[in-house]
Amino acid sequence: MSPIVLIPARMGASRLPGKPLADIQGVPMIVWVLRRAVAAEIGPVAVACAEPEIASAVADHGGRAILTRPDHPSGSDRIYEALEAIDPAGSHDIVVNLQGDWPTVDPAMLRAVLKPLENPAVDIATLAAEITEPAERENPNVVKAVLALAPASRIARALYFSRAPVPWDSGDSNQALYHHIGIYAYRRAALARFVALPVTALERRERLEQLRALEAGMRIDVALVDSVPFGIDTPADLARVRADFVPLRP
Repeated sequence: MSPIVLIPARMGASRLPGKPLADIQGVPMIVWVLRRAVAAEIGPVAVACAEPEIASAVADHGGRAILTRPDHPSGSDRIYEALEAIDPAGSHDIVVNLQGDWPTVDPAMLRAVLKPLENPAVDIATLAAEITEPAERENPNVVKAVLALAPASRIARALYFSRAPVPWDSGDSNQALYHHIGIYAYRRAALARFVALPVTALERRERLEQLRALEAGMRIDVALVDSVPFGIDTPADLARVRADFVPLRP
């Protein structure tokens, strides 16, 4: 495998406008995410951004950014445009899509998301962690991954994703639910196919674009990890990260 990591970023977040450039210890948030991705040491890293100010901030801190169209409907579309610009010869056969609002993401997660792709039948890989907080089971902002998980296995085929507590929560504390973590690793051909597919009714209903891939018969496998990255969506989230932030040691 020859992976490349692409981080989609845009300024227009509804709850925290200008989020990629939010200051954390004197460095823009998007740069901290990029540094975490570089620390994973799985391949080159670039930011796929919608606005020139993000590209300038990344370049000012020694990173690489690709300016893309501002009107992409999703991060997947944005990274595909960036991929075609940065690697037109197709040298990279795996594309890792890392969200740009996870400045504390563990670099090990980027290595973990590649593991399911060791099976040539898998088109797309992603991550999940077992839900341990009872409130998360009913929280629609916590996306659940329904997995065909064999005993003692850490990799499973995804059967569905939902904002509802599925499979049915019978109240048995021994029945795990899994929190989907939105880091994806696509085979290059799978990403090209995915962005060309039309949006589906089920995708619109759940507001989960990965359902488009499942409906099209694409195979998504999930690697289990032990924790969920803390994402920044609101000013309160940003304040929490600023208070507790610890940079990676070189």
